[in-house]
Amino acid sequence: LLSMQVFEKVVAEGGFAAAARTLDMSPAVVSRLVGDLEDHLDTRLIQRTTRKFALTESGNVYLQKLKGILQEVSDAAVAAQNCSGVMTGSLHILATPLLASLFLAPLVTAWRTHYPQVTLDVSVDPFPYTRVEEFDLTLMLVEENFNADIVARVLGRSERLLCAAPSYLLMAGTPQHPSDLRHHVDLRFSWHLAPGHTNGHSIRFSPLTENTDPVVVEMNAVLHSISMDVLLRATLSGAGLSLLAEYLVRPYLREGSLVHVLPQWTVDGLIIYAALPTRKFVPTRVIAMLEFITQAAMEAFPTTRH
Repeated sequence: LLSMQVFEKVVAEGGFAAAARTLDMSPAVVSRLVGDLEDHLDTRLIQRTTRKFALTESGNVYLQKLKGILQEVSDAAVAAQNCSGVMTGSLHILATPLLASLFLAPLVTAWRTHYPQVTLDVSVDPFPYTRVEEFDLTLMLVEENFNADIVARVLGRSERLLCAAPSYLLMAGTPQHPSDLRHHVDLRFSWHLAPGHTNGHSIRFSPLTENTDPVVVEMNAVLHSISMDVLLRATLSGAGLSLLAEYLVRPYLREGSLVHVLPQWTVDGLIIYAALPTRKFVPTRVIAMLEFITQAAMEAFPTTRH
């Protein structure tokens, strides 16, 4: 079984050295285990030279069958652990940077109080949607028009607010209507790089008052970034206007270092999801974390618009 698991990891990582690092083994041990497996099967699974790594036809056929077997083994272990009620092991969590730093990190102390034998392994990715199957739990922040086939729970919603520093508004003037934004500097999150998103260069503003039509504004961004923190810092410095998550800018609005521009108009907000790789055989520690963050999210994120 160990040789089978190592072989699968070598293929997934694209090499013996990379697999050895992931498995915390020496390359020599990884190579020996794969060699033992080939000897047992009496066939070559991997064609390897100093410069080339490729599956043989036998290796490819074997791998396809093997994946199902290893998944069954994993499911059997999870089922046994769920029955025993033992809360140990590691939780592998993937989160967008904003959720990892502002939402998840402050919860670690409380989590450790309840589950001291469960360790957390947190990875960060601004666009985690295509990697859900690689982790026990994925926390994602997406636009309301996001479309993906995932197993997920909505944790809450966050408005996106158009913000600027007082210094920028003093220099460039305060917009009174969305149409005024055509003459202002735009700092923009790179949603167009995210799978499942269709947002381009236009922004749709909807009025809070009745009898007023929505306004679609085309803005030329002078800064694009996949980091909301980069946009926040640039906005605080007076570089321009940016649409930022209310959860992120809340303290800066309170202290006055940022101003909510066009407060009588709204744009589509953001949804916070907790996604699972599957509905089957979910470990008790994952269920515990899901319930734990769901409770925390009730205080952190509003579930309806203001």
